[in-house]
Amino acid sequence: MSRDFRIRALRVFTVRPGSESGTYFQQGATGHWLVDSLIANPMSGHPPYRERRSSWGINALDSIVVEIETESGATGVATGSGGLPAAWLISNHFRRFIEGQDARNINMIWDQIYRATLPYGRKGLPILALSAVDLALWDLNGKVRGEPVYNLIGGKTRDEITFYCTGPDAGAIKAMGFWGAKVPLPEGPFDGEAGLQRNLAFLKAQRDTVGPGFPLMVDCYMALDVPYATRLAAACHEIDIYWWEEVLSPEDVEGYRRLRQAHPGLKWTTGEHEYTRYGFRRLIEERTLDILQPDVMWVGGLTETLRIAAHAGAYDIPVVPHGSGPYSYHFIASRAEPAFCEYVAASADGQSIRPVFGTLFDGEPVPENGRMRVPDAPGFGMTLAARDMLSEVPAGVGAPEHSEAGR
Repeated sequence: MSRDFRIRALRVFTVRPGSESGTYFQQGATGHWLVDSLIANPMSGHPPYRERRSSWGINALDSIVVEIETESGATGVATGSGGLPAAWLISNHFRRFIEGQDARNINMIWDQIYRATLPYGRKGLPILALSAVDLALWDLNGKVRGEPVYNLIGGKTRDEITFYCTGPDAGAIKAMGFWGAKVPLPEGPFDGEAGLQRNLAFLKAQRDTVGPGFPLMVDCYMALDVPYATRLAAACHEIDIYWWEEVLSPEDVEGYRRLRQAHPGLKWTTGEHEYTRYGFRRLIEERTLDILQPDVMWVGGLTETLRIAAHAGAYDIPVVPHGSGPYSYHFIASRAEPAFCEYVAASADGQSIRPVFGTLFDGEPVPENGRMRVPDAPGFGMTLAARDMLSEVPAGVGAPEHSEAGR
Protein backbone atom coordinates (compact mmCIF):
# COMPACT_ATOMS: atom_id res chain seq x y z
CA MET A 1 0.00 0.00 0.00
CA SER A 2 1.37 3.43 -0.97
CA ARG A 3 2.26 5.84 1.85
CA ASP A 4 0.24 8.41 -0.08
CA PHE A 5 -2.92 6.48 0.74
CA ARG A 6 -2.21 4.66 4.03
CA ILE A 7 -4.13 6.54 6.70
CA ARG A 8 -1.94 7.55 9.61
CA ALA A 9 -4.25 9.73 11.65
CA LEU A 10 -7.87 10.67 12.10
CA ARG A 11 -8.76 13.93 13.81
CA VAL A 12 -12.25 15.17 14.56
CA PHE A 13 -13.29 18.57 15.88
CA THR A 14 -16.32 20.50 16.95
CA VAL A 15 -16.70 24.09 15.76
CA ARG A 16 -16.74 26.65 18.53
CA PRO A 17 -19.93 28.75 18.82
CA GLY A 18 -19.57 32.31 17.62
CA SER A 19 -16.71 31.46 15.26
CA GLU A 20 -18.61 32.66 12.17
CA SER A 21 -18.38 29.15 10.80
CA GLY A 22 -20.73 26.22 10.43
CA THR A 23 -23.08 24.44 8.06
CA TYR A 24 -25.83 26.71 6.67
CA PHE A 25 -25.72 29.29 9.49
CA GLN A 26 -23.18 30.72 11.91
CA GLN A 27 -22.90 28.53 15.00
CA GLY A 28 -24.00 30.22 18.21
CA ALA A 29 -25.29 33.30 16.43
CA THR A 30 -28.75 34.79 16.89
CA GLY A 31 -31.03 36.49 14.43
CA HIS A 32 -30.37 34.24 11.42
CA TRP A 33 -33.42 33.82 9.22
CA LEU A 34 -32.99 30.03 9.12
CA VAL A 35 -33.35 29.55 12.88
CA ASP A 36 -34.88 32.73 14.31
CA SER A 37 -37.81 33.58 12.03
CA LEU A 38 -41.34 32.19 11.86
CA ILE A 39 -41.11 29.00 9.77
CA ALA A 40 -43.61 26.14 9.88
CA ASN A 41 -41.97 23.05 11.37
CA PRO A 42 -42.81 19.84 13.27
CA MET A 43 -42.81 21.74 16.60
CA SER A 44 -45.19 24.49 15.45
CA GLY A 45 -48.05 22.94 17.43
CA HIS A 46 -46.30 23.64 20.74
CA PRO A 47 -46.70 27.38 21.50
CA PRO A 48 -43.41 27.82 23.42
CA TYR A 49 -41.49 26.55 20.37
CA ARG A 50 -43.55 28.03 17.54
CA GLU A 51 -41.83 31.33 16.81
CA ARG A 52 -38.22 30.25 16.28
CA ARG A 53 -36.72 26.91 15.36
CA SER A 54 -33.75 27.72 17.57
CA SER A 55 -36.10 27.57 20.58
CA TRP A 56 -36.48 23.79 20.28
CA GLY A 57 -32.88 23.14 19.36
CA ILE A 58 -32.59 22.90 15.57
CA ASN A 59 -29.03 24.14 16.11
CA ALA A 60 -28.31 22.04 19.22
CA LEU A 61 -26.00 19.73 17.27
CA ASP A 62 -23.34 22.06 15.95
CA SER A 63 -20.97 21.51 13.05
CA ILE A 64 -18.05 19.11 13.09
CA VAL A 65 -14.84 18.85 11.05
CA VAL A 66 -13.13 15.58 10.11
CA GLU A 67 -9.51 15.55 9.02
CA ILE A 68 -7.79 12.41 7.71
CA GLU A 69 -4.01 12.33 7.18
CA THR A 70 -1.90 9.77 5.31
CA GLU A 71 1.65 8.64 6.07
CA SER A 72 2.96 10.98 3.37
CA GLY A 73 1.33 13.99 5.05
CA ALA A 74 -1.58 14.43 2.63
CA THR A 75 -4.81 15.46 4.32
CA GLY A 76 -8.49 15.37 3.44
CA VAL A 77 -10.98 17.48 5.32
CA ALA A 78 -14.75 17.83 5.44
CA THR A 79 -17.43 19.38 7.58
CA GLY A 80 -20.76 17.98 8.66
CA SER A 81 -23.38 17.99 11.38
CA GLY A 82 -23.97 16.21 14.65
CA GLY A 83 -21.92 18.24 17.11
CA LEU A 84 -20.12 16.62 20.03
CA PRO A 85 -22.12 13.35 19.90
CA ALA A 86 -21.17 12.75 16.26
CA ALA A 87 -17.56 13.73 16.92
CA TRP A 88 -17.45 11.28 19.84
CA LEU A 89 -18.74 8.45 17.65
CA ILE A 90 -16.13 9.13 15.00
CA SER A 91 -13.29 9.39 17.49
CA ASN A 92 -14.25 6.47 19.73
CA HIS A 93 -16.08 4.01 17.47
CA PHE A 94 -15.29 4.77 13.81
CA ARG A 95 -11.54 5.31 14.28
CA ARG A 96 -10.75 1.56 14.22
CA PHE A 97 -12.17 1.35 10.67
CA ILE A 98 -10.14 4.30 9.37
CA GLU A 99 -6.60 4.48 10.77
CA GLY A 100 -4.24 2.08 9.02
CA GLN A 101 -6.61 1.68 6.09
CA ASP A 102 -6.01 2.44 2.43
CA ALA A 103 -7.89 5.70 1.78
CA ARG A 104 -8.93 4.41 -1.61
CA ASN A 105 -11.11 1.76 0.02
CA ILE A 106 -14.02 4.13 0.50
CA ASN A 107 -16.74 1.55 -0.13
CA MET A 108 -15.27 -0.87 2.40
CA ILE A 109 -14.81 1.79 5.08
CA TRP A 110 -18.37 3.01 4.51
CA ASP A 111 -19.78 -0.51 4.74
CA GLN A 112 -17.85 -1.40 7.89
CA ILE A 113 -18.98 1.75 9.70
CA TYR A 114 -22.57 1.34 8.57
CA ARG A 115 -22.75 -2.28 9.67
CA ALA A 116 -20.97 -1.62 12.96
CA THR A 117 -23.53 1.07 13.83
CA LEU A 118 -26.63 -0.94 12.90
CA PRO A 119 -27.44 -1.74 16.55
CA TYR A 120 -27.92 1.97 17.25
CA GLY A 121 -27.88 3.58 13.82
CA ARG A 122 -29.47 3.22 10.38
CA LYS A 123 -30.65 6.86 10.40
CA GLY A 124 -29.96 10.13 12.16
CA LEU A 125 -26.85 10.88 14.18
CA PRO A 126 -24.64 7.90 13.21
CA ILE A 127 -25.30 8.56 9.50
CA LEU A 128 -24.48 12.25 9.97
CA ALA A 129 -21.16 11.18 11.43
CA LEU A 130 -20.53 8.64 8.67
CA SER A 131 -21.27 11.31 6.05
CA ALA A 132 -18.51 13.58 7.33
CA VAL A 133 -15.97 10.74 7.30
CA ASP A 134 -17.00 9.76 3.78
CA LEU A 135 -16.61 13.30 2.46
CA ALA A 136 -13.18 13.67 4.07
CA LEU A 137 -12.09 10.46 2.33
CA TRP A 138 -13.26 11.73 -1.06
CA ASP A 139 -11.45 15.02 -0.45
CA LEU A 140 -8.27 13.15 0.50
CA ASN A 141 -8.38 10.96 -2.61
CA GLY A 142 -8.83 13.97 -4.83
CA LYS A 143 -5.96 15.86 -3.22
CA VAL A 144 -3.55 12.90 -3.38
CA ARG A 145 -4.38 12.41 -7.06
CA GLY A 146 -4.38 16.13 -7.84
CA GLU A 147 -7.92 15.85 -9.23
CA PRO A 148 -11.24 17.48 -8.35
CA VAL A 149 -13.68 15.00 -6.84
CA TYR A 150 -16.00 15.12 -9.85
CA ASN A 151 -13.20 13.55 -11.91
CA LEU A 152 -13.23 10.59 -9.51
CA ILE A 153 -16.96 9.93 -9.99
CA GLY A 154 -17.27 10.02 -13.76
CA GLY A 155 -15.78 13.33 -14.82
CA LYS A 156 -17.19 16.74 -15.65
CA THR A 157 -20.31 17.00 -17.80
CA ARG A 158 -20.71 20.78 -17.71
CA ASP A 159 -18.53 23.87 -17.34
CA GLU A 160 -21.11 25.88 -15.43
CA ILE A 161 -23.71 25.18 -12.74
CA THR A 162 -26.91 27.17 -12.39
CA PHE A 163 -28.59 27.77 -9.05
CA TYR A 164 -31.88 28.50 -7.39
CA CYS A 165 -31.76 30.02 -3.93
CA THR A 166 -33.60 29.33 -0.69
CA GLY A 167 -34.21 32.37 1.47
CA PRO A 168 -36.86 34.51 3.15
CA ASP A 169 -37.35 37.06 0.35
CA ALA A 170 -38.05 35.95 -3.22
CA GLY A 171 -37.52 39.45 -4.55
CA ALA A 172 -34.01 39.63 -3.10
CA ILE A 173 -33.25 36.20 -4.55
CA LYS A 174 -34.32 37.28 -8.02
CA ALA A 175 -32.26 40.46 -7.70
CA MET A 176 -29.16 38.35 -6.90
CA GLY A 177 -29.52 36.61 -10.27
CA PHE A 178 -30.83 33.16 -9.31
CA TRP A 179 -33.20 31.40 -11.72
CA GLY A 180 -35.72 30.57 -8.99
CA ALA A 181 -36.60 31.26 -5.36
CA LYS A 182 -37.69 28.90 -2.61
CA VAL A 183 -39.26 30.48 0.45
CA PRO A 184 -40.15 28.91 3.81
CA LEU A 185 -43.83 28.52 4.64
CA PRO A 186 -44.56 30.51 7.83
CA GLU A 187 -47.51 28.61 9.32
CA GLY A 188 -49.11 25.19 9.37
CA PRO A 189 -52.14 23.11 10.42
CA PHE A 190 -51.94 24.10 14.09
CA ASP A 191 -52.51 27.74 13.12
CA GLY A 192 -56.00 26.99 11.83
CA GLU A 193 -57.95 28.81 9.15
CA ALA A 194 -56.43 32.17 10.00
CA GLY A 195 -52.95 30.70 9.57
CA LEU A 196 -53.86 29.23 6.20
CA GLN A 197 -55.08 32.63 5.04
CA ARG A 198 -51.85 34.23 6.26
CA ASN A 199 -49.88 31.62 4.30
CA LEU A 200 -51.84 32.52 1.17
CA ALA A 201 -51.19 36.21 1.71
CA PHE A 202 -47.48 35.56 2.27
CA LEU A 203 -47.11 33.48 -0.88
CA LYS A 204 -49.15 35.92 -2.95
CA ALA A 205 -46.89 38.75 -1.79
CA GLN A 206 -43.82 36.73 -2.77
CA ARG A 207 -45.33 36.09 -6.22
CA ASP A 208 -46.19 39.76 -6.65
CA THR A 209 -42.60 40.67 -5.81
CA VAL A 210 -41.03 38.47 -8.51
CA GLY A 211 -43.83 38.70 -11.06
CA PRO A 212 -45.35 35.96 -13.24
CA GLY A 213 -43.26 33.20 -14.75
CA PHE A 214 -40.40 33.30 -12.25
CA PRO A 215 -40.13 29.88 -10.53
CA LEU A 216 -41.35 30.15 -6.93
CA MET A 217 -41.02 27.10 -4.66
CA VAL A 218 -42.25 26.51 -1.10
CA ASP A 219 -40.31 24.72 1.65
CA CYS A 220 -42.70 23.22 4.22
CA TYR A 221 -40.07 21.55 6.46
CA MET A 222 -42.06 18.46 7.47
CA ALA A 223 -44.78 20.67 9.00
CA LEU A 224 -47.97 19.70 7.12
CA ASP A 225 -50.31 16.76 6.83
CA VAL A 226 -52.06 15.43 3.74
CA PRO A 227 -55.40 17.27 4.18
CA TYR A 228 -53.73 20.62 4.87
CA ALA A 229 -51.22 20.27 2.03
CA THR A 230 -53.99 19.24 -0.37
CA ARG A 231 -56.08 22.26 0.50
CA LEU A 232 -53.16 24.71 0.53
CA ALA A 233 -51.95 23.58 -2.88
CA ALA A 234 -55.42 24.01 -4.34
CA ALA A 235 -55.78 27.48 -2.83
CA CYS A 236 -52.43 28.52 -4.34
CA HIS A 237 -53.35 27.55 -7.89
CA GLU A 238 -53.32 31.14 -9.13
CA ILE A 239 -50.02 31.85 -7.36
CA ASP A 240 -48.32 29.24 -9.58
CA ILE A 241 -46.03 27.40 -7.20
CA TYR A 242 -43.24 25.62 -9.09
CA TRP A 243 -42.86 22.86 -6.51
CA TRP A 244 -43.92 21.96 -2.97
CA GLU A 245 -41.06 20.66 -0.84
CA GLU A 246 -40.97 18.34 2.17
CA VAL A 247 -44.60 18.92 3.07
CA LEU A 248 -44.93 15.74 5.18
CA SER A 249 -43.06 13.88 7.89
CA PRO A 250 -40.34 11.66 6.37
CA GLU A 251 -42.22 8.68 7.80
CA ASP A 252 -45.33 9.37 5.71
CA VAL A 253 -44.24 7.91 2.39
CA GLU A 254 -47.80 6.86 1.56
CA GLY A 255 -48.93 10.45 2.02
CA TYR A 256 -47.14 11.48 -1.17
CA ARG A 257 -49.23 9.01 -3.13
CA ARG A 258 -52.36 10.72 -1.83
CA LEU A 259 -50.97 14.14 -2.71
CA ARG A 260 -50.13 12.96 -6.22
CA GLN A 261 -53.67 11.62 -6.62
CA ALA A 262 -55.16 14.91 -5.41
CA HIS A 263 -52.89 17.14 -7.53
CA PRO A 264 -51.32 15.12 -10.36
CA GLY A 265 -50.22 18.27 -12.20
CA LEU A 266 -48.14 19.70 -9.32
CA LYS A 267 -44.52 18.97 -8.45
CA TRP A 268 -43.72 17.36 -5.09
CA THR A 269 -40.19 17.00 -3.73
CA THR A 270 -38.61 15.63 -0.55
CA GLY A 271 -35.63 13.74 0.86
CA GLU A 272 -33.64 16.24 2.90
CA HIS A 273 -34.29 14.37 6.15
CA GLU A 274 -34.11 10.83 4.81
CA TYR A 275 -31.08 8.61 5.28
CA THR A 276 -29.20 6.11 3.09
CA ARG A 277 -30.35 4.26 0.00
CA TYR A 278 -32.63 2.14 2.14
CA GLY A 279 -34.61 5.20 3.20
CA PHE A 280 -34.96 6.32 -0.42
CA ARG A 281 -36.02 2.96 -1.82
CA ARG A 282 -39.79 3.46 -1.43
CA LEU A 283 -39.58 7.14 -2.40
CA ILE A 284 -38.02 6.04 -5.69
CA GLU A 285 -40.00 2.91 -6.48
CA GLU A 286 -43.44 4.39 -5.77
CA ARG A 287 -42.76 7.18 -8.31
CA THR A 288 -44.80 9.79 -6.47
CA LEU A 289 -42.07 12.46 -6.37
CA ASP A 290 -40.69 14.75 -9.05
CA ILE A 291 -37.28 15.47 -7.46
CA LEU A 292 -35.32 13.73 -4.71
CA GLN A 293 -33.31 15.97 -2.39
CA PRO A 294 -30.84 14.08 -0.20
CA ASP A 295 -28.45 16.24 1.79
CA VAL A 296 -24.95 15.01 0.92
CA MET A 297 -23.72 15.89 4.43
CA TRP A 298 -26.52 13.94 6.13
CA VAL A 299 -27.60 11.05 3.87
CA GLY A 300 -24.38 9.02 4.08
CA GLY A 301 -21.98 11.24 2.16
CA LEU A 302 -21.14 11.31 -1.51
CA THR A 303 -20.83 7.52 -1.62
CA GLU A 304 -24.46 7.02 -0.67
CA THR A 305 -25.68 9.94 -2.78
CA LEU A 306 -24.22 8.22 -5.84
CA ARG A 307 -26.03 4.99 -4.98
CA ILE A 308 -29.33 6.82 -4.54
CA ALA A 309 -28.85 8.62 -7.86
CA ALA A 310 -28.14 5.33 -9.66
CA HIS A 311 -31.36 3.83 -8.31
CA ALA A 312 -33.39 6.96 -9.07
CA GLY A 313 -31.95 7.13 -12.58
CA ALA A 314 -33.65 3.86 -13.48
CA TYR A 315 -36.97 5.61 -12.75
CA ASP A 316 -36.03 8.92 -14.42
CA ILE A 317 -36.32 10.80 -11.11
CA PRO A 318 -33.84 13.70 -10.84
CA VAL A 319 -31.63 13.98 -7.76
CA VAL A 320 -30.92 17.58 -6.73
CA PRO A 321 -29.30 17.60 -3.29
CA HIS A 322 -30.46 19.82 -0.50
CA GLY A 323 -27.82 22.52 0.03
CA SER A 324 -24.51 20.82 0.89
CA GLY A 325 -22.34 23.52 -0.70
CA PRO A 326 -19.33 22.24 -2.68
CA TYR A 327 -20.25 18.62 -1.94
CA SER A 328 -23.32 19.12 -4.11
CA TYR A 329 -21.43 21.10 -6.72
CA HIS A 330 -19.10 18.20 -7.48
CA PHE A 331 -21.99 15.73 -7.59
CA ILE A 332 -23.98 17.92 -10.00
CA ALA A 333 -20.89 18.66 -12.13
CA SER A 334 -20.63 14.92 -12.86
CA ARG A 335 -24.27 14.29 -13.82
CA ALA A 336 -25.12 13.68 -17.46
CA GLU A 337 -28.80 14.60 -17.11
CA PRO A 338 -30.03 18.22 -16.92
CA ALA A 339 -29.19 19.40 -13.41
CA PHE A 340 -28.88 22.43 -11.15
CA CYS A 341 -27.96 23.20 -7.54
CA GLU A 342 -29.53 24.78 -4.50
CA TYR A 343 -27.84 27.64 -2.68
CA VAL A 344 -29.20 28.15 0.84
CA ALA A 345 -28.82 31.84 1.66
CA ALA A 346 -26.11 31.84 4.32
CA SER A 347 -26.26 35.49 5.35
CA ALA A 348 -28.29 36.33 8.45
CA ASP A 349 -30.89 38.31 6.49
CA GLY A 350 -30.85 35.96 3.50
CA GLN A 351 -30.31 38.83 1.09
CA SER A 352 -26.64 38.52 0.23
CA ILE A 353 -24.25 35.77 -0.81
CA ARG A 354 -21.62 34.40 1.52
CA PRO A 355 -19.88 31.03 1.78
CA VAL A 356 -22.16 28.24 2.99
CA PHE A 357 -19.59 27.26 5.64
CA GLY A 358 -18.76 30.82 6.69
CA THR A 359 -15.09 31.37 7.48
CA LEU A 360 -14.35 27.68 8.10
CA PHE A 361 -12.51 27.10 4.82
CA ASP A 362 -10.31 28.86 2.35
CA GLY A 363 -11.31 28.17 -1.23
CA GLU A 364 -15.06 27.64 -0.88
CA PRO A 365 -16.64 28.82 -4.14
CA VAL A 366 -19.89 30.77 -4.17
CA PRO A 367 -22.32 31.49 -7.02
CA GLU A 368 -22.32 34.85 -8.76
CA ASN A 369 -25.49 36.01 -10.49
CA GLY A 370 -26.93 32.54 -9.93
CA ARG A 371 -24.09 30.76 -11.72
CA MET A 372 -20.74 29.17 -11.01
CA ARG A 373 -17.90 27.98 -13.19
CA VAL A 374 -17.11 24.41 -12.18
CA PRO A 375 -13.94 24.66 -10.07
CA ASP A 376 -10.88 22.54 -10.86
CA ALA A 377 -8.97 22.53 -7.55
CA PRO A 378 -8.05 19.09 -6.16
CA GLY A 379 -10.49 17.35 -3.84
CA PHE A 380 -13.42 19.56 -2.95
CA GLY A 381 -11.10 22.54 -3.34
CA MET A 382 -11.11 23.69 0.28
CA THR A 383 -8.57 23.88 3.11
CA LEU A 384 -9.12 24.73 6.76
CA ALA A 385 -8.82 28.47 7.25
CA ALA A 386 -7.98 28.58 10.95
CA ARG A 387 -7.70 25.91 13.64
CA ASP A 388 -8.39 28.32 16.48
CA MET A 389 -12.13 27.96 15.77
CA LEU A 390 -11.95 24.18 16.34
CA SER A 391 -11.94 21.99 19.46
CA GLU A 392 -10.49 18.50 18.98
CA VAL A 393 -12.37 15.50 20.35
CA PRO A 394 -9.65 12.88 20.97
CA ALA A 395 -10.22 9.16 21.45
CA GLY A 396 -11.03 8.08 24.98
CA VAL A 397 -12.73 11.28 26.12
CA GLY A 398 -15.95 10.21 27.82
CA ALA A 399 -15.47 6.55 26.88
CA PRO A 400 -16.14 3.85 29.51
CA GLU A 401 -12.97 2.50 31.11
CA HIS A 402 -13.61 -1.00 29.76
CA SER A 403 -14.12 0.11 26.16
CA GLU A 404 -11.57 -0.17 23.37
CA ALA A 405 -12.18 3.37 22.15
CA GLY A 406 -10.65 4.01 18.79
CA ARG A 407 -8.97 0.58 18.53
